[in-house]
Amino acid sequence: MIEIPSALEGKTFRLYKLEAELKPLGYVIGGNWDYDHGSFDYKIDDENGYQFLRVPFEAVDGQLDSNGTTVKLGRPYLLSHQYQIGLDDNVHVGNFAASFNQFAEPQDPDAPFPKKYIRIGQTIVKQLEDKLLNT
Repeated sequence: MIEIPSALEGKTFRLYKLEAELKPLGYVIGGNWDYDHGSFDYKIDDENGYQFLRVPFEAVDGQLDSNGTTVKLGRPYLLSHQYQIGLDDNVHVGNFAASFNQFAEPQDPDAPFPKKYIRIGQTIVKQLEDKLLNT
């Protein structure tokens, strides 16, 4: 994980407006959200796993599944997930859930981030600042 200091840290936005601004740029709400916090993820590349920029946020008022919720942005960071090649070694015969979940466990969910993408991540954060702070 590589943190990228940003002028966005601590800024508040209506979640609905933020989502409307970021989705057309390629951001998605990460699958790790909860009722009081979450993140927007931007996929940079999928070399040997995938590398992405994550912009965390937390609810300031209300819950994330409520209308009109305001969120506060945290410090963006770069993250890399590296997946196993081949079959998932944690699947057991007779495991009913395994018949529905066919995806392999990450080999390294916090793999080292490739240096060649750090500058790209910094540029993406700058573009995000320009979009959100100058509108």
